[in-house]
Amino acid sequence: MEDNFLFDFHIPEEEETFTNSKKDVLRFLSDIGVDTRFISYTQSKIYINNLRFSKFSRRRQNTFEEKYPDIEVIRSSLFQEMATNASRELSDTLKPQMKVYIPPNANPLIEIILEPYTRKYGLTLINDGNSDYDVKTSDKTLDMEVHSIISEIFSGDGIQFPRKDDEYIYPLIKISNKQINDFFKDRIVEDTFDDASGEFLDFLDETVIQYKFNILKSVEYLEKNKNAD
Repeated sequence: MEDNFLFDFHIPEEEETFTNSKKDVLRFLSDIGVDTRFISYTQSKIYINNLRFSKFSRRRQNTFEEKYPDIEVIRSSLFQEMATNASRELSDTLKPQMKVYIPPNANPLIEIILEPYTRKYGLTLINDGNSDYDVKTSDKTLDMEVHSIISEIFSGDGIQFPRKDDEYIYPLIKISNKQINDFFKDRIVEDTFDDASGEFLDFLDETVIQYKFNILKSVEYLEKNKNAD
């Protein structure tokens, strides 16, 4: 017996529409399986912070680019390394729902690094200094902090504690000047220091691998144990 023709039809699903708004771009990424907590959104570029956790495969990238051909997807290993280094600092200092003030003259990498934390932690990023905020961002980089440490040692006064001000967060303190300049292909930060400490760091740059991270880690250990006493 033939099926009743009254039920032999297909109702097409209404196609979901997406605009170029940030909300819709992120919604589309989520719909195709990308975890947007591990990408940084800007109007012209999407930066992948962590390739594995974001699940931003080449297939998903192709699907995204078909929908949004004017937004470039950046699969930079350098950016992923910087984002990972920043997360090691930020995971200890950020709190859910924080209001973070980014000054107008801040290093441009800061807002890119912090953008996904608006989804991870519910941060609010503030550019207006007249608005209420919980903390502000510091431009201090790994090189700046290590130079400061070496300068304090050379002065004979020893390393000063505490190393950080509670009114600030330090998104770049585990990121080197060279990484930032290489990423932007421009001299965003000065990568040399014109003093004895700078000359010493230049010497170490040529002879010791990863020494800046080791110095910073050692000082962080000293401060942690000093506070525990």
